[in-house]
Order: sequence, then C-alpha cells, then structure tokens
Amino acid sequence: SLTPTEIQSPVILQDVRNDNLDIEVAPMGNDPLLGVPIIEVASGQSSLTASPQTNVQPNHPMTYPNSKWTKDHPLNYIIGPLSRPVSTRLQLHKQALFCYYDAFLTSIEPKTYKEVLTQACWIEAMQEELHEFERLEVWELVPRPDKVMVITLKWIYKVKLDELGGILKNKARLVARGYRQEEGIDSEESFAPVARLEAIRIFLAYAAQKNMFVYQMDVKTAFLNGNLREEVYISQPDGFVDTDNPNHVYKLKKALYGLKQAPRAWYDMLSSFLLSQ
Repeated sequence: SLTPTEIQSPVILQDVRNDNLDIEVAPMGNDPLLGVPIIEVASGQSSLTASPQTNVQPNHPMTYPNSKWTKDHPLNYIIGPLSRPVSTRLQLHKQALFCYYDAFLTSIEPKTYKEVLTQACWIEAMQEELHEFERLEVWELVPRPDKVMVITLKWIYKVKLDELGGILKNKARLVARGYRQEEGIDSEESFAPVARLEAIRIFLAYAAQKNMFVYQMDVKTAFLNGNLREEVYISQPDGFVDTDNPNHVYKLKKALYGLKQAPRAWYDMLSSFLLSQ
C-alpha cells in the first residue's frame, strides 16, 4: 500500500534521479503558452512503477515533441530580421501550398464570365483581347439603329499549354454568336478554301526532297484582320460596357470570331496581300 507521502508527491517516476529528468513543453496548436509537461526518461530504465496520478504506462516508450518552441534555430533556417518573431521554413511550405492551389485554379478553364470575376489572370487576359481590338480598329461604338439584328457576344476562356504540359498563358477570346445569322440576309458568302491534309504531305515531301527550309507562321487574332463587306452590329461585351452609353452597340469594321463570313474575310485579305508581293 502507498503511504500518504507517496500519494502527495509530484508526478515523477520512481527510481529516477534528478539529473536524468528533463521536462519539455509541447506546444498546443500555435500557442506555446498552452502545453503539456512531457517527461523524458533516460534509456536503460525499464519496468518502472508510477504513482497513481501519472498516466505513464510501464514498458512503453515516452513520447516527446520533435521540435521545441525556442529561438535557438540555426541562422539559415530563420526568415527575416532576427529582431522579429521567429519564422521557420514550415511557413514557406504553407506558402508553397497556397501558390500551388492558386496555380491549380488558374489551370481550370471557366465556363461563364461570372466565374472569372475573382481571378486576376483571366481579367488581364480579357483586357489584352480588347486592347487587340483597339489596335486593329475592329469596331466603333454607335447608337443602336432601328430594325437591325444585334448579335450578342460571349467570352471563351482557354488555357494554353506548352509541349511539356505546363501552363503557357491564359487566353480569353471574344466571339460572336453567329448561329443567329441567316445566309442571304446577314451574310453573303461564308466559304473559305482550306488546305487538304494530302496537299500538306505532298508539299512537305517535295520540300524534303529539294532540301528546302519550311517555316511555319502563326497569325495572332487572324480573323480580326479581315475586312467585312456587310454591316454587322454586336452588343457590348460583358464586364466592359460603356458607362456613358450603356445602350450603344458596336458596328464591326473587321471580322470577328464566330461570324459566318469571318473565314472568307480573312482569306480575301491574306490572298490579296500574298498576290501583291
């Protein structure tokens, strides 16, 4: 039986000398002031009996925290000035996870305009598209005429990937809902000749036989360079409505992606330029 003196003694394992006792504080969450005393026992002592107030079971190793909440970190582990609170590399890991999450959101292609309102990368992509419209003088803002069909617009969002599958850029394209156009009323000709795959193979085979160099060219916003023959009116794009003239519409000078006559307009412009050289 235990004596009253043994019951009232502190929670210390029996037969443990003071010089072998080390008490550390394990932080609870992010608050170092709330901790639980953890007793570290020197190796070589086993089958120790404990007082009734201790939760330590015999023959079980004692657990202790992997790190201490102290300011004795190595200098290469400390971020920022030494006079400020210590910030270790664990916070860098959290920041890296946040950056990865932000990149994951960027790689998702939004379906509607409302989904991109909180993402700066897509807003910049839309502004870049509209700057291209201004540079090429694609349209002009005019009052809405009577008895004229106004074609609505839609934003299309696409993530451009490189050859390794990494994110190259975020592309926003403003297209017209050309399915509402009727042939003979809203457009005259909508055809455009395209190269057949067999013709491309014959061309490459002939170039290889003659040891010729073949260059590939990509025209940025190609359809925006074609001139229109018809009068086409479109609505103002979502998110970029003129606050002074919200009821105005745009009259197109150049072709726009989605219009039925856009391929024909681009072919006419390109062929006339190549034949003039």
